[in-house]
Order: sequence, then C-alpha cells, then structure tokens
Amino acid sequence: MLDLRERLDTILAPLHLLNVGEGHAAVKTVKNIQTNAKPNPRKLFVAEGFWLASLAVNDGLEVETLLISPECVYTQECVTLIERILPIAEQSFTVSEKVFKKIAEKDKPDGVIAICRMKTWALSDLSFDDKAVVLVLDGIEIPGNMGTLVRVADGAGADAVFIVNRKARLTHPKFIHSTMGAAFHVPIVEFESADDCYEYLKSKRFTVYLADSRAEKMYYQLPFGKRVAFVMGSERYGISRGWYDKETDLVAIPMLGKCDSLNVGVAGTVLLYEACVKNKLGGKR
Repeated sequence: MLDLRERLDTILAPLHLLNVGEGHAAVKTVKNIQTNAKPNPRKLFVAEGFWLASLAVNDGLEVETLLISPECVYTQECVTLIERILPIAEQSFTVSEKVFKKIAEKDKPDGVIAICRMKTWALSDLSFDDKAVVLVLDGIEIPGNMGTLVRVADGAGADAVFIVNRKARLTHPKFIHSTMGAAFHVPIVEFESADDCYEYLKSKRFTVYLADSRAEKMYYQLPFGKRVAFVMGSERYGISRGWYDKETDLVAIPMLGKCDSLNVGVAGTVLLYEACVKNKLGGKR
C-alpha cells in the first residue's frame, strides 16, 4: 500500500498542476473572500479543509478552484477528497506550504482549499406541505447570527429560510462557518422587499407571526398544525415597520428575569423547534 505522500504524488504528478504564489488570481480571490472586502457577484465562498470542503462537494456545489499544498496534507481522507474534487474543479493549482499558511484560517491547515459557488434557490424550487415552517430573516446584521439561524432551520427541519433587507453577504466567512454546512442545502431565498415576501407567504396560505417581545401571545399558545412563518428582526432595530401594517400576529417568548429579550439566534431556536416539533412530529418531544 502506498503511503500518504506517494499516493498524493501519484495523483498529482500526471496533472502537471501549475504552482502559484501570492500574486496569482486564485490566491487573491481567497483573500478577497475571507476579508469580504470586494464585490462577489459570482457568490463564491471558501471551503477550507477536509470537513467543510467535503460538505460542499457532498451537497453538489460547484467548485471553481481547488488549491492544494502537498506539504500540508496529512491524512489519507484528505488525499481521497483531493482525488474526488480534481475532476470536478474548473481549475486546480498547487501552492507552497508558506503561501498556504498565509491564506489558511485554520490553526493546523490540512492542505486543501476549495473556492465554491453558493447554490441559488428559486421560488419554483420550493414545495410545501400543509404543516410547513418557514423562517424569515428581516435585516439581520451580524453574519454569525444569520448563519446560526440557518443552522437552526436545518436542525429543526424547517422548510426554507427567506431573507429580506439583507445586511450581510451569504458568502461572508462568518456566515459560512456558523451554518456548519447547513447553507449548502437549506433552501434560502432572498426577496426584493418585505412586501414581496409577505405576498408570497399569503399566496401559499402561511400564517405569519412577528417575533416581538411586546406580544401578549406566547409561542407555546400558538395554534400549530398549519403552515407558519416566523419573522425575526435585526439586532438593533427589530422587524421593519411594514410588517406591522399587514395581516400578521405577534408572538413572544416569556422573559422571567430582568432582560427584556433574547439574542435573535436563541429566540429563533425556541420558535422554530416549537413549531417544527408540533407540526412535523405531532407534538412528540
């Protein structure tokens, strides 16, 4: 059996991959995505390392560029992943250990960075049963919070995440990392306006609830068993005013201490799990 280095050399040698430095466009693209400093019209994100790159590939995302640092590869699993990605990547390069460690964010990089395209969902891709649950994120500003809520939507089994008044990119590194891969397969649809989102939800017979700490009705009092959508507002400003002028209802989480509200990620977790457990599991916990 070939050892790790021999196996990797056997895979890479026939390909004659170009070894590139810090000035190469692919390396610069990684830096630009990581700093979130430049426009990203192609919706590219960095999947660094075996775990995240594997999730992206398993969910069928397109790989634009594969960067490999042979000196940093230290597991057979990573070699297998490289062998799997090479045929599907649009372009592949090798980089030195020095260059790789300059662009890697992991403390112990494992020699693989895949620049992937985020999947784009259309409303025509969606279908809902009679007990569907949708999460609407209105103006969430912190990428980590937005990513956490997408991860929660995945964990709870929600049907989709809708975004209005977007403040953070869906390719922001903190968003990608906080979703733990959920963003690769959870349907995420962005709407031009809250009005458009509301009209779509009503056309699909969703009951729309606004998460508002001032509400008299508590989340456990809701009449579940039908299509429901929860709107979560921004960390600073809450839900945009337009939602309150529509046919919606308010829902709250009881605050028994001195704080008047929960972090949006925590609040979304409570609401989604309550709704999904009652709608999808018939109330069984």
